[in-house]
Amino acid sequence: MVDRSNEQWLADLRGSSDVQADALTDLRQRLQRGIYYYLSRERSDLASLSSQEVNQMAEDLAQDATLRVLENLESFRGDSRFTTWATKIAVRVAISDLRRARYKDFSLEDITADGELMPDVKGVGGSTPVVPESQTEREDVLLKVDHALREALTERQRQALIAVAVQDIPMDIVAERMGTNRNALYKLVHDARRKLRTYLEQQGLSTSYMINLFQE
Repeated sequence: MVDRSNEQWLADLRGSSDVQADALTDLRQRLQRGIYYYLSRERSDLASLSSQEVNQMAEDLAQDATLRVLENLESFRGDSRFTTWATKIAVRVAISDLRRARYKDFSLEDITADGELMPDVKGVGGSTPVVPESQTEREDVLLKVDHALREALTERQRQALIAVAVQDIPMDIVAERMGTNRNALYKLVHDARRKLRTYLEQQGLSTSYMINLFQE
């Protein structure tokens, strides 16, 4: 691989077909190395994979990362080495791809299917043991919240709010599945929160009361 300056990287990646091809090959190899380091050193969830499997993932991701770098050449300002900047983009590509793979079987319909929408009360709150009276009170509140989710919100609002706020699924994933964009999803979730809060307050459940209850 050629050791290029920042200016040489930009010139070669914008150069003639032969010059650009060599630069792309070098860039892809550097990005593959950076992605491999990230996957093997920073991702404990991939510890069960063999070195060969991780290397194959890095090779596949480097292809996408190289294209992403090319698409963003105009945004490079030279504040760091070009390869450092490009590797950061590559790692973000890897993170995004792994996150999408994690939710590839995610279904909006499943999270609002029949059954309780809220998590088990035993898994909510801190690690401090809860006295029976507080446990019962929490269960009662969660049942009321579960009922409110069904009564106060539209199906679309319910799906968005549960996916983002309860299941903690990234907004870009939810937006894609719902056929919308982040800004529209943000407004949908915001409106759902507001309607839910108003409905619960009408039932005598204030936000401060519920926060205090589940922080005990």
